[in-house]
Amino acid sequence: MTDPLSTTLAALADPTRRAILARLALGEASVNELAEPFDMTLAAVSKHIKVLEGAGLVSRGRQAQWRPCKLEAAPMRDVAGLVEFYRKFWEQNLDQLDAYLKKLQTPETDSKN
Repeated sequence: MTDPLSTTLAALADPTRRAILARLALGEASVNELAEPFDMTLAAVSKHIKVLEGAGLVSRGRQAQWRPCKLEAAPMRDVAGLVEFYRKFWEQNLDQLDAYLKKLQTPETDSKN
């Protein structure tokens, strides 16, 4: 069984799925509405939505005949935590590099007073 973070990252790896999520960030939409901007079959878009549903990033409601898709952003919290961890790591390394470069650029003082 794959852990939830890996499932979320795998779902986010595809640009079509990221575009679908970006559209859903604007509000609920039907599969037909989500499929409009893509040059692919409705079945292909439905498969992408199923992957997003499997990752917990999308849910489907039921309003009469309409089954709107809705963004569920909670799984992205773990992704944000992972990215934040590495952001801190890189900032620390860049700060150390900056200090080292400044040290190299500072002329050494003569210690022979």
